[in-house]
Formats: sequence, structure tokens, C-alpha cells
Amino acid sequence: MATNNSSRMAVMREITNRAPRLTSRPEENGVQSPTSAWFGMNTFGLRQMRAKLPKDVYKKLAASIRLGKKLDSDIAPVVAQVIKEWAISRGVTHFTHWFQPQTGLTAEKHDAFLNFDESGLPIETFTGEQLIQSEPDASSFPSGGLRATWEARGYTAWNPASPVFISETGGVKYLCIPSVFIGYNGEALDEMTPLLRSCDVLSARATELLSLIGDTGVLRVITTLGVEQEFFLIDRGHFALRPDLVMAGRSLVGAPPPRGQQLEDHYFGGIPERVQACIAEVEQELYKLGVPICTRHNEVAPSQFEMAPIFEDSEVAVDHNHLVMAILRKVALRHGLQALIHEKPFAGINGSGKHCNWSMAIVADNALDGTNLLKPGKTPHQNLRFLLFLAAVLKGVHKHAGLLRAGIAVTGNEHRLGANEAPPAIISAFLGKGLTQVVEDIAAGKTSASSAEQAMLKLGVAKLPEVEQDNTDRNRTSPFAFTGAKFEFRAVGSSQNIAFPVMLLQAAVAEAIGEITAELKKEISSAKSVDDAVLKVAKKAFKESTAVRFEGNNYSDEWVVEAKQRGLLNLRRTPEALEQLTTKGAKSLFKDTGILTDVELESRYHVRLERYIKDMLIELHTLQQMVDTQVLPAAYGYIGSLAGTAGQGAAAGINMQPIVDAANAASKLVATLQKKRAELAKVIAKAEHMHDDAAAQAQYITSTGAEIMAEVREASDALEMSIGDEHWPLPRYREMLFPV
Repeated sequence: MATNNSSRMAVMREITNRAPRLTSRPEENGVQSPTSAWFGMNTFGLRQMRAKLPKDVYKKLAASIRLGKKLDSDIAPVVAQVIKEWAISRGVTHFTHWFQPQTGLTAEKHDAFLNFDESGLPIETFTGEQLIQSEPDASSFPSGGLRATWEARGYTAWNPASPVFISETGGVKYLCIPSVFIGYNGEALDEMTPLLRSCDVLSARATELLSLIGDTGVLRVITTLGVEQEFFLIDRGHFALRPDLVMAGRSLVGAPPPRGQQLEDHYFGGIPERVQACIAEVEQELYKLGVPICTRHNEVAPSQFEMAPIFEDSEVAVDHNHLVMAILRKVALRHGLQALIHEKPFAGINGSGKHCNWSMAIVADNALDGTNLLKPGKTPHQNLRFLLFLAAVLKGVHKHAGLLRAGIAVTGNEHRLGANEAPPAIISAFLGKGLTQVVEDIAAGKTSASSAEQAMLKLGVAKLPEVEQDNTDRNRTSPFAFTGAKFEFRAVGSSQNIAFPVMLLQAAVAEAIGEITAELKKEISSAKSVDDAVLKVAKKAFKESTAVRFEGNNYSDEWVVEAKQRGLLNLRRTPEALEQLTTKGAKSLFKDTGILTDVELESRYHVRLERYIKDMLIELHTLQQMVDTQVLPAAYGYIGSLAGTAGQGAAAGINMQPIVDAANAASKLVATLQKKRAELAKVIAKAEHMHDDAAAQAQYITSTGAEIMAEVREASDALEMSIGDEHWPLPRYREMLFPV
């Protein structure tokens, strides 16, 4: 007799016989070429443009990219012609402005190169206007009230800082033009525009501060970013049989397996052959697009992995991280796998983050070019500069910790933050033992000397040998850790568009740099030297930001108590974290920096709150349907099977009491689940009728809704542990996470 888990068993049989898909690198004359020979073959960046463009055109375009200058529209026709010829030579037929609306994903509308001349003959055309600007439907994307649904007009504009590239999907090639997305009146409808604004503001203020301390010739200060992407890979067949993974990206029910990650055998272990083949093909696709992936390895949880690139300019790194996620999903399907980028797809084991390694660097026409502002130097002045910018980062993070928490407030991240593998919801900064001692000594005023240089010598930090990159152990529990020449923003969620949290960080730091610059100007007028004034200003900033620095275990209960005493926020749930976007401090920050107008800031709050509500309602409905159509029917079938067996045995004179007891025990569990399912239905009904007040609706869902979901899951998981394997329809954790 067929059982209700026949699909699950069929998938299991197929998986055991599935061979890995072989992957090979591009070849030349029958020999596999090194990566460097074809890296970036599907991109048209400065290197390719230098060879194709007239010198004067290339010089203007390079200045626009390197120095953040406005693109000269006069050169657009020439650039467009060169790009078109390159793209057509590669078999491209269409182009699109590739942009990042506030959906967390990317968007694109394809237009053909095909046109007709005055004689009606078909030709390929691509104008400068088409390169620079397009007009998608703005009403089709979330705007948080910036646009009414009947106001359709929106514009995409080319962001030349990120190179155009060719996307290959299903044998089709099309040209992607990385772009920003703005409304009819210039309002930012996307994630990239505010990020670019934050880069410009931070650059202007950092350049002014550098000039004030004697570092002249600085053309621009850029921010750099290296994004570690964590994800799970499970079999596509298992994924297809899990409505919760398909609809919500995470398992809403599922009993824990006997073996999870407690043996610590998966982390940095050998990558399974099938997964290795998949990731290798992902890397190849990314190399073609100029994405410098350099690291791959097993992560802590079973079936969890990580990929990470070499550092790049922040705006390019954001685009490239989107490509990482998109290519990962696409290539995984070719291998019969499903990439899960949700922050917590499986309860009871580690979730996935997106560690953003962030720093600042100088663009100059002298020896300062390439200087990392968060890397210690070799002279007292260089290290005072390092300490000054370190003070600015800590000052900004301390003042706007609530905003940084809002920046990582997505539905999935509240299942991850505070768990045993991720930073807590409390934002704090880690510096390491050696650097902490230096900062505390400066803050405590232990620098009394006749000059700043002598003070640095007295502290033993004229060359800061003890704060070089590897001077201290890393604190994996810190949400914002200094890891040598950079800060690692570890709390960002794996599914997020990183543009938003990075923009918030840069806005906070830009404001702090501006405040430090103002203070330094006052101090310089009365100080013996600029360096003396720098040390005094740094001392004040270090002292003010003491509360946000923490060197201990962020997972401990003691830290929660201590953080509260320090006045640090502990925003566990997404709605309360998002409220930080509506505070006076947030409005003041963005008014000061000009990165977001009041209405643009308000729109970010509404878009994210609405997304949270929709995500949670999807989860609530999915859970209800799974209980109704899969969990309870499986239980009924199992109990019926036991009852039938007991009846047959009793008729034969056999003592069937153990089977009767098992049936009765399962029946009690079913009754519990039915009760919780009825409560779940009431919660859904109430939540659906609260749509006129989004804040109240979100608060209800995040408390009552989340609680009833947990109770339904507990009852369902208890049933799963008692129901015979032949009756359970859903792939179990042990099958998904430990493929045979």
C-alpha cells in the first residue's frame, strides 16, 4: 500500500544515486587556462575602456570613477558605442539598467539593441542617452510612501563606478549596466543612491580632517569592503518537499537530529565532492564577472559553507555581493542543489551571517595614495592619524548604535542574533587587548608630556607594534570587531543587501569625523602643535565612547546586565529595532550629512516594517497550511495504522496494549497540536485585520504571533519524534543536513 511519504522516499533513492556534475575551467589549445587569463572576461571596466576609448574620453571617465566626479554627458555617446561593439561581439542582444530597489534583490528591464534605420532596415543601436538613463515603472517597487501607486515614473542612471557586465542565463547573454534608481523629483528609491551619498560625504569630511592635520594632496577617501557570504546547500529534492523552505526560506517545523554540530567535525573539513563541484562552478562564473572570490570552506553547521572575496571599493563590493548570491542560487540548481541564504534556515544549529570587513583608504597624487586610515603606521604622526580615525569610528558607532541595529533588522536575523553562533542584538565594539590598553590610557589622561610625540613614546606606541594585525585573538562574539586594519561588522544578516547597513555605518562615521574636525580646529588655535591638538581631541572621543567598547563574551548573560548598566540598547525584535530610524538622533544625522531627506528616511522605516509584516504573515499562513495538510494527516494515518494493527492483533488473541498505548500517546499529541493550531488561526485572523496600523500590527505579530508559532512548532516536533518514518511526509533534518 502506498504511504503518504512516497515522494520523500523517492527523493532519498534518487539522491543516493546522483553523481556530481563535473566542472572544468576554460581551455586554450587543450590546456586549462589560469584564472588570471580570463578573469573579468564578461566585464567592461577601466582596463578594457583604456584600450578602446580615445585618451581624452578615457581620462574623463576615469576621473569620474576614481574621484567620484559627475559623469561628463558629452563623452556618453563615445562610451556607449564602444560598449555596444564589445557587447555585440560577445553575442549580446539586449541591455538593461541593473539596479537595487528596496526589495533586498536586484531588478532589471531588458531592451534590445535592435532598431531600424531610415530605410526600415534592421540595425543595432545604443545611444549615450540609453547608457546613462532609463525609465522603469517606479510604482512597481516599494517606496514607503515616497511614490503613490499611480505615480509610475522613475529613472535609472548609470553608476560608472561599477563596471558594466554581461549576464549569461539559459544560453542568453545580456548587458547589465549597474545603476541607481530615483523618483521623478530625484528622491532615492533604491539602496545604492544613499550608499553613494554616504561615500561622498565621508570622503569630503575625511579629506578636510586629513588636510587639517597636515596630510595634503588627498583627492578622495574611499571606503573598502570585503564581504564574507555564508549559506547552506541542501538537495533540491528535499527543498521542493518543504513548503516552509520554499515559502519562507526557513524550516518552520522540524525536530532536531541526534547529531547536529556538537562534534565540530564539519567546520573547515573537506568540502563534499558534489558541493565542491558546485562552488567551483560558482567561482568560475564570478571570475568571468570580475568578482575576486578568494576563499571557500565549510562553515560550522552541517551543510553550511562560506565564500569570501578580496577587498574592493564599497559600492563595487555591494554589486558583487548581489552577484555572489544570484550566481550561487543559479549554479546550485544545475547541481541539483538549493542555496539557502536565510539567516536561520534550521533551528538548533548555526545560522548564516554576512561579515562586512570595512575600512577607509586615501586616494592621492602623492605617497599617501592607498594609505589605509585604520592601519597603524611607522611614525608618531601616522599613528596619531590612525588613532584619530579610530576615535571617529568608535564615536559614530557609540552615538548611533541604535541605527546600526536598525540596519541589520530583517526578519531572519532576529532568529540568529543572540544565538550561540552570532553576535547579540546589543551593538558593541571590540578592539583587542593591546589597542584597548592604548585607548584606555589616552582616555584616562595618562599622556602627560611636553609634546604629543613624547606622550606617544611614553605610552610605548610611537610605532604601535602591539596593535599590528595579528597582535590579539579575534573575538567571534563581537558584532563590530577591529581585526587589524579594518572593522568586521559581523552582525549583518546573510540575506541582506549590505548597502543599507554600510550606508548607516558610513553616515555615523562621517558625522563623527565632522564633529572631530570642528573640535580640532578649536584646539589647534591654542595647542603647541597639531599633533598635540589631535591627541587631546582623540582623548575626548575615546572617553565619550567608553560604553560601546567591550572585550568580553558577548554571548554571556552577564553582558546583557552590564550593557544595560552602560546604557546600551538591547533591541531583540525587528519592529523595535526599526523604530530607531524614526528617532530625533536619526533625523539629525541625516539632516547633518544630507544623505537622506526626512521623507526618504521615513520611507526606509515603512518599507522595512511592511516587509517584516509580510514575511511574518507568510510564515504564519505557511505553518497553518503545513499543519493542516501534512503534519496532522500524517498523524492521523499513523494512529489509524496503529489502531488497525491493534484490532487485528486483538482478534487473533494477541496482547496489543503497547500498540494501544502508542496510539493513545500520539492522540494526546495530536490534541495538543489541534489546540495550538486553533490558536494560530485566531492570531492570523486578528493580525490580518490590523493592517490600518502597521506599527501595532508588527508589534502583535512579533510578540503574540511569534509565540504561537513557537508553540505550534513544539507540538509538531513532538509528533514528528513519535510518528513512524514511513508515515512522515517532510524531509527530516537528518536527511537534509547529512546527505548520503
